[in-house]
Amino acid sequence: MLQLAIATRASAVTAEGPEDFSRLSLEELMNIEVTSVSKRPERASDAAAAIHVITEDDIRRSGATSIPDLLRTVPGLQVAQIDGNKWAITARGFNSRFANKLLVLIDGRSIYTPLFSGVLWDQQEPILQDIERIEVIRGPGATLWGANAVNGVINIITRHSRDTLGTFMTASLGNNERILAGRYGAKLGENSFYRSYAKGTKRDGGENEDGSEGFDGWHAYHAGFRSDIARNNNAFTVQGDMFANNTRSDFNKDLLSAPFTEVVREDAESHGGNLLGHWNHTKPDGSEISLKGYIDYSRFTSVSLSENRLTADIEAQHVFSPFDSHTMVWGAGYRITGDKISNTTNNTFDPEKETDQVFSAFIQDKIELVPDTLDVTVGSKFEINDYTGFEWQPSVRTSWRPTATDTLWAAVSRAVRTPTRAENDLRISAAVIPPLSAGNPAAVPLQLLILGSDDVKSEEVMAYELGYRTQPKPSLSLDAAAFYNVYHSLSTIRPGSAVFIGGAQPHLELPLTVDDSSSGETYGIELAADWRVQNWWRLRGSYSFFDIKIHIDPGNPVTGGEAAEGQSPHHSAVLQSSMAVNESVSFDTTLRYVDSLSALGVPDYLELDARLAWRPAPGMELAITGRNLLHDRHQEFGEESLTINPTSVPRTALVTFTVEF
Repeated sequence: MLQLAIATRASAVTAEGPEDFSRLSLEELMNIEVTSVSKRPERASDAAAAIHVITEDDIRRSGATSIPDLLRTVPGLQVAQIDGNKWAITARGFNSRFANKLLVLIDGRSIYTPLFSGVLWDQQEPILQDIERIEVIRGPGATLWGANAVNGVINIITRHSRDTLGTFMTASLGNNERILAGRYGAKLGENSFYRSYAKGTKRDGGENEDGSEGFDGWHAYHAGFRSDIARNNNAFTVQGDMFANNTRSDFNKDLLSAPFTEVVREDAESHGGNLLGHWNHTKPDGSEISLKGYIDYSRFTSVSLSENRLTADIEAQHVFSPFDSHTMVWGAGYRITGDKISNTTNNTFDPEKETDQVFSAFIQDKIELVPDTLDVTVGSKFEINDYTGFEWQPSVRTSWRPTATDTLWAAVSRAVRTPTRAENDLRISAAVIPPLSAGNPAAVPLQLLILGSDDVKSEEVMAYELGYRTQPKPSLSLDAAAFYNVYHSLSTIRPGSAVFIGGAQPHLELPLTVDDSSSGETYGIELAADWRVQNWWRLRGSYSFFDIKIHIDPGNPVTGGEAAEGQSPHHSAVLQSSMAVNESVSFDTTLRYVDSLSALGVPDYLELDARLAWRPAPGMELAITGRNLLHDRHQEFGEESLTINPTSVPRTALVTFTVEF
């Protein structure tokens, strides 16, 4: 089916609507301020990092209905949908459902789970129209953001509540998803604002090889609020969210007797919430002091695993200029997270309860060597965690601007990914191999058990980056980045010796212990261009090349690391066209190419998305969007260890009505 999307968007007639970035010049777009690189505002064009900004207008015109779909057009970012409710998302390699080298934040609140250091994307369902921008850094950001910001940082920044006054409602109906959302914002007093929202989403599953719908549909309910207050030189923000999700999956349960595995259809339920507070004080001399803290609770229940988790985090930061030409930012933080896990037959944790703490401090100094031309930034993060003890993560970045339209930057960084609860304490049945088979000549079944280890060290990367941005003429901007990363202590598994287990179900157990004996390198280039063909027509394109080499010491009988070589595409490209046909009609298309994933048996694919929008009156928009138009369905990821069976992404259709007043 052709995917249709109709979106209606209206702004209050008496209030000024959000800025339309499609009307901004390229120079103005390059001057958008970002905060994720230095934890302070700076122009995106000056940042000494490979950064890409998804603006509010990009979000509106994309036709996307989820954060993963918004991320598909970012150069160097690898986004693959595994099934109807699971994604594999990373930057610069090592992609999987449990991708653990990409730090993701919403308004500075980390949303990765300490269970495996990845993101449960189905639990992140804000109203997309409430997002101001998404800042994506490819490359380490650990000097400021800490462990797990190894290959990149995604910072999702929501809109100030003063920009969401009035009533907003949207309703979507499609062949595989239905969305209903509403938001109300008001002014509480002078420089005081708030908003509240609620959203319900129901999505069908992907498609099996025979074209039938997979058992991987899901529905989610989200609600929350945000309030912003400004008094003198102080700014206060309090915001919170809560969610309740239900996801379906075909779970492969291992058995010690024939047929040795069975498909269990599970309905997993999760719910939780968070509360964040942020205070910022600006002094007369321009220095700033800020304090941010949040608590986050979640509960996940399924046939294969159940977890309760509570996390509390607090961080203080100070930005000041101790000397002329120096801008320094430093701070300290503390995080504590506790969990309680209910063990199942196939998955067990020892101990079932665990509390982990992280103490951290960071400092970074930007030194302007030549005013407005040459600067260098040096700094480091220092952390003490319960798994590996003391970690330090330094970086050096430099930026040279020979002209007002050219920036050459370079960076050298060290970052680490600390071990997870699962890598230390998990015992999981990976497979049961039938007796007298090719993989098991014994007369009894062979059970493969993955075992955690307390001896695992942090994964480490030394990253070398070089980038160049230029605007050769007012209608054209170009961006290029190259990188070479060297990794040590990469996570693998070490086979042990099979042990016979007697009893009612005699079998052999082969332990596969988590190990850190492999190393590797990744390298690649990321190119992007933005061309205003006419005032009414904008073309954007990007191309990314990526390669990875994993090295296993011949003297160490470890395995598992080599799979990373074929789980990320070597080539990917995006071409976007945005046309303003007239003042009320716009037409947007996105053509995406993703190379094959050899380790997972996933072929390359080319897909097209299209969106036609009509604004019949101020504050109204009617849009028709088609997604994945070139094929009935296509596969984006394959089956991997510990992953539920994948399905194909179908061609879909959606009709959405939105109104704001």
